[in-house]
Amino acid sequence: MTTVDQLHGSCLCGAIAYRADGPVFHASHCYCTMCQKQHGAGAGSYANVGSAGFVIERGEDAVTEYASSDHGRRGFCRVCGSTLYWRSTESPDRIAVTLGTLEPAYAGPVERELYVDTKPGWLPTR
Repeated sequence: MTTVDQLHGSCLCGAIAYRADGPVFHASHCYCTMCQKQHGAGAGSYANVGSAGFVIERGEDAVTEYASSDHGRRGFCRVCGSTLYWRSTESPDRIAVTLGTLEPAYAGPVERELYVDTKPGWLPTR
């Protein structure tokens, strides 16, 4: 668990701003094919926090959710398309905010890599 008091983030166009109270339980890179398609990248990168401390501070009407599976919903900006979070309907006490939307940039460690069996071969290796 990384001690961070509060995370702040926004979408690309600035219509949405959010706050997520810490701590960060863990940060991860998810290589599942749904995250790859949602992000248009090799992985979705997230900080997992308690959902009770997640607040849309501006632009709640611009937030749209997509049920990407029976157990997961993805939140994004209906104006610019920025992916903001992923949340499990099976574990409603947690929410995973996207690292790329954080301001300032996330400085904590990324402790987990998920679905490495579908990690694209074109990503660099360490």
